[in-house]
Amino acid sequence: MKNRVIICSTSEMVSIGLAEIIDSMAQFDVVLRLDSPEHLSEKTLATDANLLIIDPTLLGYQNKDFLLNLGKEYPHLVVVALVTSYVDHLHLMPYSAVIEMNDSRQKIINKLNELGTDNTSKRNDDVELSKREIDVLVAVAKGMMNKEIADLMNISIHTVISHRKNITRKTGIKSVSGLTVYALLNNLIDEGELI
Repeated sequence: MKNRVIICSTSEMVSIGLAEIIDSMAQFDVVLRLDSPEHLSEKTLATDANLLIIDPTLLGYQNKDFLLNLGKEYPHLVVVALVTSYVDHLHLMPYSAVIEMNDSRQKIINKLNELGTDNTSKRNDDVELSKREIDVLVAVAKGMMNKEIADLMNISIHTVISHRKNITRKTGIKSVSGLTVYALLNNLIDEGELI
């Protein structure tokens, strides 16, 4: 089953070009192009999209809150930042990946393939995460990067990546915002601890 993609950008040129690249990939289908995040939640539901590519500047300072709320509604929605101008790296932390304006066609294709989105994956309600996986999940929810988590837990980056893959496999959740919502809903973290 194809991954259903929504692109949200004020630049028609950017969204048409990106849609052309994505539609050339067999496992992806662009189902909607928007120029504003208005009514995005309803449109996500209506199109059954599982991948959102959005310009973070459209969200302004409500970036984190918007993504958190969207993640609560659609925990399996993978959200990718579409960066067409300067955006502080802290605002990009909640996104699963970042596509930049100067990325080549092949680089965009590689980034989307690395996401490993799969419409058929479903969350397992009987998830049993190890103590270390929970620690990594909490760190991810707090917005920490792999290197920071490795330094904090005194483990290698490869071990952190392995734990993150296990967390994704066990929960079926691939986006950082989805994992944050999972951590909140399972009382692994308080909302006050989020950056």
